[in-house]
Amino acid sequence: MTGGSFRRAAARRRAGPDPTQPHSAAVVARTVELADAFRSHGLPVVLVRVSFAADGADVAPGRTEAGVSSAQRPEGWDVIVDELSGHPEDIRVTKRNWGAFHGTDLDVQLRRRGITQIVLTGVATSIGVESTARAAHEHGYHVTLATDAMTDLTPQAHLNSIERIFPRLGETGTTAEISELLAKTRAV
Repeated sequence: MTGGSFRRAAARRRAGPDPTQPHSAAVVARTVELADAFRSHGLPVVLVRVSFAADGADVAPGRTEAGVSSAQRPEGWDVIVDELSGHPEDIRVTKRNWGAFHGTDLDVQLRRRGITQIVLTGVATSIGVESTARAAHEHGYHVTLATDAMTDLTPQAHLNSIERIFPRLGETGTTAEISELLAKTRAV
């Protein structure tokens, strides 16, 4: 299971209205629920955060029409929220790209544990989650996307990924559906 860095959303909530859709507090709570369910069954939880060097030297260098943001990031923007951290058995991955596979040891961590199925949550649905789902699919993993445990900057971007992209990369379900299926399959 991969949970994204929710510190940015928490910082925005403290600073004012949260621009992500659906609401991030609920997304964090559902991600915590899934992580706890996996831990209770002795299954690994992977926490993925995005971070860059203070000078930005490790930011992807490619040119884009949108340009590279020069905005100063708030202190702690790249820290996993307290609700998800504090479990030393969790696998931690730091990414410097949109997806969690390229440039990290995520694939090695999963394969060495014999993992073939992953469940994804996170921020932002159409960027980090979708990029990670694409790479996971290309690496041959079975992908499940917890559609109510992810958020994006706009409802349109979120829905586009959920309705058009994710069905081509794996299976989708709600936190409740995934937790129920996990309980059933682990009870056997």
